Amino acid sequence: MGTVIGDLLPLGIGVAISPIPIIAAILMVLSSNARSAAKGFAGGWVAGIVVITLIFIWMSTILGTSTAKEPSTAASWCKIILGLALVVLAVQQWWSRADDAEPEWMATIDKLTTGRAAAIGFLLSGINPKNLLLCVTAGIVIGSGGVSAGGDFVALIIFTLIASCTVLGVVIGYLVAAEKLEPTLHSLRDWLQVNNHLVMAIVLAVMGALVFGRGIGGL
Repeated sequence: MGTVIGDLLPLGIGVAISPIPIIAAILMVLSSNARSAAKGFAGGWVAGIVVITLIFIWMSTILGTSTAKEPSTAASWCKIILGLALVVLAVQQWWSRADDAEPEWMATIDKLTTGRAAAIGFLLSGINPKNLLLCVTAGIVIGSGGVSAGGDFVALIIFTLIASCTVLGVVIGYLVAAEKLEPTLHSLRDWLQVNNHLVMAIVLAVMGALVFGRGIGGL
């Protein structure tokens, strides 16, 4: 169980510090018309992480990619492939760092309903290629970890909490202490908007190397 949690920590952190959802959460809580949408966004973000990770936990379990003692060769190869995919995405992020175009939906945050904000949160966490690969990897790590069903559930909760901590922190923190956090959130938003490609490239490269290394070690 300890090994599984150790493997999940960097993956959860990689999802948590993804710049775009943090920027989106900040824009929502700072908007006079969209604070309720921020709650929907946070809920959708958490749901996307849980659903995608759970699917791949289930798939890993059904396919028998692990034994009680160690991951199977298939699970190790899955990690190698996912690690390489993360590195490729890191390179893509680096080369696209000059593209600072703001997503169209960010310009309409004031008009977002709670339901639409939840859908955006779900898409960014579960279907966005970068976070999708991290959640898929987490699902395979949990499912191939050789722990009990209860252990899988605990690992899923831990991963979800780590991966969601930044978005939830922005939303809950602002609702609790809006006046104190507002200047900090403005500064953080501006910094992330300028450096989001660089941050994501570094995160994906590090996560890819770690996952690839775990895969090689399991062969």
